[in-house]
Amino acid sequence: MKKVIVTLLVAMVTLVFAGGAFSGVTSLRGDRDLTADADENPMRKQVITEGGVERSYKIQPPVIPHKIDKETINLKTNTCMKCHSEKTYEQKKAPKVGDSHYVARDGNVLETISTRRYFCNQCHTPQLNAEPIVTNRFEGAK
Repeated sequence: MKKVIVTLLVAMVTLVFAGGAFSGVTSLRGDRDLTADADENPMRKQVITEGGVERSYKIQPPVIPHKIDKETINLKTNTCMKCHSEKTYEQKKAPKVGDSHYVARDGNVLETISTRRYFCNQCHTPQLNAEPIVTNRFEGAK
């Protein structure tokens, strides 16, 4: 018990003194208020790209090239599957969900999409027309 109290005291003293050390740290946005330029609906800036968006590197999850503001993904519903499922992708002229999305953690192939891959926008993001916060010279794989 004595060891725990000493450890807590040392941690508290360290935090008090470290607080002054971080006073010069600023955001990448500088001194601007983070909410000043906040857009109520960032999907208004979303880029819609016919035929999809080119990937920056080989195993990058594809970027979503269409609006998703009316899509629903929760524990009971995944409206992405209306177009991207095995049954509907050809009719809807949409890419089919990858086979890897039907593989469980233990390697077993499943009949339905794996719970690890169910929440699409965890990896796949909409393409937005937004200025980068910092300069970026990244060049993707050719």
